[in-house]
Amino acid sequence: MNAAEQAKDLELTAKIAAIANLFKVEFPDAKADLTPWRSDPDTQEWVDPDSIDLGFHFPGWSPRLQGRSILVQVRFHGEGEERRLIGVEVAGFNHRGEAWRFSTVDRWGIEGSDLPYGDVTEKLKVFCRQIFELFATV
Repeated sequence: MNAAEQAKDLELTAKIAAIANLFKVEFPDAKADLTPWRSDPDTQEWVDPDSIDLGFHFPGWSPRLQGRSILVQVRFHGEGEERRLIGVEVAGFNHRGEAWRFSTVDRWGIEGSDLPYGDVTEKLKVFCRQIFELFATV
């Protein structure tokens, strides 16, 4: 679900802002998008209400990223006191669509047709670890 729609209380709003800032520390040229999903019925059918989704756009095509935009999905399970972070999915997009996908579920692996450079993958891992630290108390 769009991060802007998930910002329902001060604590979660602060954490969403922290996610955007953590990403910008690793990728300073990125512009955060708190509403990466369109509001049309076809798109909304695929939206996960248990995730916080942010987009990040770059000022041009990046050979290191092998793309121009990145979608970050922070996924949760449970309600209230039982809610916990289960993983982070990151996908890179270029002019052909999804170029690669990185997931913290299972082996923290990256796959796709156009993989980013190794240093980018390491930055993504640092970013995802920081998200786990941010939500360690959720």
